[in-house]
Amino acid sequence: MRTWTLSFGGILAPGKPMVFPRKNFRGCLENINFNGEDVIGLAKQQGPQILVTGTVAFACAHPQTVPATFLSAQSHLALPGSPGADAASVSFQFRTWNRAGLLLSWGTRPGSGGFFLALQDGRLHVGPRASPGQAQSGARTGVGLNDGQWHSVSVTSTWGHLSVMVDDDVASTVHTTVPVGVHPGDAYHFGGCPAHGSGSDCSRSLGPLGGFQGCLRLISIDGQEVDLISVQQGAVGNFSDLLIDTCGILDRCLPNYCEHEGTCSQTWTAFHCDCSSTGYTGATCHRSLYEPSCEAYKHLGHASGFYNIDPDGSGPLKPFQAFCNMTDVPWTVLQHNGSALTRVKGASLENPHRAVFQYTASAEQLLASVDRARHCQQELELHCRRSRLQDPRDGTALSWWAGRANETHTYWGGSFPGAHQCACGLERDCLDPQYGCNCDADRDEWTSDVGVLSHREHLPVTQIVITDADRPGSEAAYKLGPLQCQGDGSFWNSASFHTEASYLHFPTFHGELSADVSFFFKTTASSGVFLENLGITDFISLELRSPAEVAFSFDVGNGPCELTVQSPTPLSDNRWHLVRAERNVKEALLQVDLLPPSTRQAPEDGHRLLQLNSQLFVEISAYFGTGSSVTYNFQEYHSPSTNASSHAASFQGETTLTQETIAFSFRTVQAPSLLLYVDSFYKEYLSVILAKNGSLQIRYKLDTHQDPDVVNLNFRNMADGKLYHVNISREDGVVFVEVNQKTWRQVSLSSGTAFRAIKSLVLGRILEPGGHVDAETARAGARGFSGCLSALQFQRVAPLKAALLPGRSGRASVRGPVARSSCGAGEDAARERTHARAEYPGPVDEGEPIAGETRGDSAVIGGVIAVVMFFLLCLAAIAVRLYQQRNLYTPKEAPPESHGTNEAVLRRELSVQNAARGTQKEYFV
Repeated sequence: MRTWTLSFGGILAPGKPMVFPRKNFRGCLENINFNGEDVIGLAKQQGPQILVTGTVAFACAHPQTVPATFLSAQSHLALPGSPGADAASVSFQFRTWNRAGLLLSWGTRPGSGGFFLALQDGRLHVGPRASPGQAQSGARTGVGLNDGQWHSVSVTSTWGHLSVMVDDDVASTVHTTVPVGVHPGDAYHFGGCPAHGSGSDCSRSLGPLGGFQGCLRLISIDGQEVDLISVQQGAVGNFSDLLIDTCGILDRCLPNYCEHEGTCSQTWTAFHCDCSSTGYTGATCHRSLYEPSCEAYKHLGHASGFYNIDPDGSGPLKPFQAFCNMTDVPWTVLQHNGSALTRVKGASLENPHRAVFQYTASAEQLLASVDRARHCQQELELHCRRSRLQDPRDGTALSWWAGRANETHTYWGGSFPGAHQCACGLERDCLDPQYGCNCDADRDEWTSDVGVLSHREHLPVTQIVITDADRPGSEAAYKLGPLQCQGDGSFWNSASFHTEASYLHFPTFHGELSADVSFFFKTTASSGVFLENLGITDFISLELRSPAEVAFSFDVGNGPCELTVQSPTPLSDNRWHLVRAERNVKEALLQVDLLPPSTRQAPEDGHRLLQLNSQLFVEISAYFGTGSSVTYNFQEYHSPSTNASSHAASFQGETTLTQETIAFSFRTVQAPSLLLYVDSFYKEYLSVILAKNGSLQIRYKLDTHQDPDVVNLNFRNMADGKLYHVNISREDGVVFVEVNQKTWRQVSLSSGTAFRAIKSLVLGRILEPGGHVDAETARAGARGFSGCLSALQFQRVAPLKAALLPGRSGRASVRGPVARSSCGAGEDAARERTHARAEYPGPVDEGEPIAGETRGDSAVIGGVIAVVMFFLLCLAAIAVRLYQQRNLYTPKEAPPESHGTNEAVLRRELSVQNAARGTQKEYFV
């Protein structure tokens, strides 16, 4: 049973060297109860469970004090002194957050500037008042006295001499001389300058110092405590702009609204954030100084080199440094501590060799960068001599590698998850055909399994474990390349708006304390709404108010607030323009392109939380009736007599597709059904169908001399009337399919890797199937599709949008009953009309639309909005999700070997071996 110790008034740590930032409590505590026990009563009875240390009296001898709050720099308290006395003394306690302010002044007679006691830079400054234009003289004591805590001051004055002590610390006492004519017994003025009499001289001599803002208590003059209640009643002295019998100090740094470890400091009225060395800027250190990806740096015109990357923008992750290789599509390169070719000998299951790789970014930063990228890869070389990857008796893994969450993987050399083999096994050309990897042949010579790992969800590689290198003549070697990622899925997002009813529909915008939105837009419309989100009373809105004005409006409960930026030239010029808007508890900011930003300070004591409850959503949906068909032509029509090579015009500038991305949602009760069909001038094709049993099939035929490759997801009958979301991506010969973000399948194609000269895309019934189509596709194509298709994207093309929006593209044609519908939305959004987003626009500076698309001018911004970083708090939440770790084994860790002679010797040995046997093939996924 665990024993707890509870301390009051201080922390008891007998025999332990402990340092605490605060002193033990000094004062009175009453009515201390813990779990129903009267702690003070037990202490009085000297209960065995109570330990009392130091001087503790069971009575509060100090009377209750009456403080006074100086609300502003003009707050003033005047108290009488003892005229004609040879000596005088004044003591009091104060607390404040302000670094400067006049605390006390006296001796202000005609012809005499008098004396003053003031805070300057958090220290007490005492001395004679300076005449206008003269520097202040005197003495200083104390440090950090503007920390919000109570501090005591004692001032003792005699003719010609004055001393000041802080916090009853004799060592803090300072002394100064009193000029002739300054009498210590004159009236004492606390706070700002008097409002009459010599006050004008006071204000001039005080200069920019200003009056004290904070609290005073326990004021004593000549040993007599001042009764502030009597002052309040007008019996003693006079005052202005004071609150008596309360201390109204607020800690504006608790909670700390400075983000990303910014340092919070405060005054009586406001807090401030020091963002230096954080990598962020702005009033609350919210905006990142760095771009989220190499893609973004390339867009700004930067060359190859090392850059600070902030993958989640204003999210919680810190920036990190990476190398950007600025090719046509930039690569982000992240190195680790084990890039050398490492030789392994003597490793066994009982004493495995394990290399742990540490990257130049943290695990969370790596996760955010990989998830943001379009594609990631890591080359892994594995060389072996009598060192197997799996036990031939039962298939037990003898070597493996660990991914991003320390999960184990046993596919190697360009293979894919779940294969338990290498690329040579997939290609059926291993050195020994009965094994799936060259290393498993267990030859007494060097063999290799080399390739690229590209399943993004498993990267980066964090460990490599080898256990079969302890037999005679057995050894292995490995080399892990850097993590390389390409593309930015959050940078290249776009949406086209063609009608006044068009809008994006997202979940509720959560930016209670701070949030920022940035995007590119281009339009020919003179006005329109970019973004709007509503609450019960709160709202946030961004709009193009006129051809040359952008407005940012919001209300967090303090009344509507608006910022505008005026452009010297029209923004409706069909060119790309950047909008950045930020709102936090300190200020709001709006900037357009490189124009000066517009800012508005938030009220210090107003409402701070932005509370919204409306939503946004993204898609276009269509209902297909029986026998209906939508055809989208990628190329213009050519005469049949034209040579086939002339048909192979480029698709978006490329003659061959080696990769494509497809996304759509559907619901139907018909099986078989044809969901999508893409064919080429070379009679190559891709079909996505529901088979007779309702299973989803993706059929690729990229070689006219072979049967199609089939990816079959038969986990359930999908012709059940439910909505399914499908994502299909292909890179060369590897196809990845995902359904509802839960079920996925990855296969390698045998029919080819190039989709040449694609011609058209068909949704629903195939009107002209041709004799080259396989029987299953032909059967589904004859039935077509009946039901709902929504949010369909093929590369940059949105066929439903092209077919169904007003001003329909000439490339799209519709046969039969096909109508826009809300069938792809949830029940809450059933009445909303929305539009799909194009996932892969061209470079922002090009800004050319897809051929044949319309360019409608609408009051809601016709054109294209390229969303760069939309709702970064939501992205931040995704960027910092944690993965549970699973232990592999518990062997000793082997640090990766360093570069040098060992690697050169091993490389020569491998080269000689390979030259004798012939060059090994390398396979890449």
